[in-house]
Amino acid sequence: MNGLRVAALMAATMTTGLVAGVYGIYANAFMPGLGKTDDRTFITAFQAVDRAIVNPLFLGLGFVGALLFTLLGGVLSLKEKALPWIAVAFVLYLISMIVTVAVNVPLNDALKAAGDPGAIDAGAARAAFDEAKWTTYNLVRTVLALVSFGFLGWALYLTGKSAMQP
Repeated sequence: MNGLRVAALMAATMTTGLVAGVYGIYANAFMPGLGKTDDRTFITAFQAVDRAIVNPLFLGLGFVGALLFTLLGGVLSLKEKALPWIAVAFVLYLISMIVTVAVNVPLNDALKAAGDPGAIDAGAARAAFDEAKWTTYNLVRTVLALVSFGFLGWALYLTGKSAMQP
């Protein structure tokens, strides 16, 4: 059982770190870089990246997988010292998912639905997208996922430490 618990916690930590990293890249490189482009380029690039990230590998293994692996790690750690850290990591990551689904995804979908950047009023579509709101909530979900990642790392440490004790 200890091997399965450790494997679940490792998978939870790695997938949560992956998602936190993706959010962090959006916050530190992608959105600041796009922010310096003209409206048509912004919309074209954002639509293309958003279509690309909606794929089974990222959504299934990363985005949803992080939550499921954390849940599994928690269930397998019910009587362990790491459980409170896993539980908090689960809640924080769940909140990051809620922020994503409630704020970022609807903004993404609205921008995709605006249509071909060459055939629409790109300035109006970009203004309706509300970059400031998107980037603010992306930062919120980045911090939530990053702290969740840290708590899972600590839970792994505690799990390993308890396994070493007689």
